[in-house]
Amino acid sequence: MSYADAAAKGPKQAPEDFTPHEYQANNLLGVSGIYKDESESTASLIDVDSPHVQAVDPDFLNQEVQTTTQAERLEREAEEKERERAREDARKKAKSRKVQSSGLSANSGNPVYIGNAVVMTLVGAGLGFGAYRQHVAGKLSWELVGLVSGAVGAFGVVDYYVSKWFLQNKYPPK
Repeated sequence: MSYADAAAKGPKQAPEDFTPHEYQANNLLGVSGIYKDESESTASLIDVDSPHVQAVDPDFLNQEVQTTTQAERLEREAEEKERERAREDARKKAKSRKVQSSGLSANSGNPVYIGNAVVMTLVGAGLGFGAYRQHVAGKLSWELVGLVSGAVGAFGVVDYYVSKWFLQNKYPPK
């Protein structure tokens, strides 16, 4: 049994109980009677001149951001781009540190680097051996250590400028 059949067996509704919508539906079905509802007045209609109605700017469709949802999405996208840019900068810095640390191995065939390494090794070994011989002979003093340190400093300055000239002019680093 359908709902319509069950409703048709029940008591009939009085015309004053009808809502306007039901009245129109029943009127189409052949139910007679006129329904007039005077409880509603025109006071419930929206006044278009009241301040709660907002007008839209004429260039609304031409605006880049039209809704708050769009504005929030654009803000999230901008934040994501900023985070991606920061990650890319961090990767570049890490890569440059890696390149700087591997600069010695990348230029291991450069004669200036090889020459400096050999000279520093020989100077360090010579100074160590000479200091040991002076100590065994009992002639090692602070005055001698200061003189040798000054000579090593002067040699380092000369070596720096000579190496710089060779690196710039003859054997530039890779």
